[in-house]
Amino acid sequence: MSLLPPQITKAIEEFSKLPGIGPKSAERLTFHLLRSSKASPEALGKALGDLKIELKYCRECQMVTLQETCQICSDTSRDHTTILVVEDPLDVVAFERTSYKGTYHVLHGVLSPIDGMGPEQLKLSELIARCESGEVKEVIVATNPDVEGEATASFIQRQLSGSVAKITRLAHGLPMGADIEFADQGTLREALEGRRNL
Repeated sequence: MSLLPPQITKAIEEFSKLPGIGPKSAERLTFHLLRSSKASPEALGKALGDLKIELKYCRECQMVTLQETCQICSDTSRDHTTILVVEDPLDVVAFERTSYKGTYHVLHGVLSPIDGMGPEQLKLSELIARCESGEVKEVIVATNPDVEGEATASFIQRQLSGSVAKITRLAHGLPMGADIEFADQGTLREALEGRRNL
């Protein structure tokens, strides 16, 4: 029998589903929302609800946006013949701090059978359709340098061979097991400049 009311238990369970949040952190977050005068559960709930209601994926690159096409894909000064393929929207934010001026494609994950992530769960068919248009000259695969990222890169290379003249992979200036979103600008710039053919 739990000493906590079911509303608190439910909030703890929901926080625990988030990446990097264990049971103890979930408890701390829940009780912080209860006792803090600055933290508003109502405002948090509305902000989270708005994520699903107001945001959509760009019809070109699958970045989160408020419009049909994101700012980057709408920018005519960008190189639309080069696509940098990333795992998550935060990776786009990281690369935008570098000198990269092409476009992106956000997969929203990587191949991971253990986590139930196959090709159908990723935005791969949209990438393939973009490349089959004949306008794309280079695809730079920028998945994280871990087992799942490498498997995803190999899968993309197989799917796009014949559709794109040049498929490259970021140089391994990024340490194995690291997340792109935490890399500094210099490391990302060197990784872009040192990319190699797949």
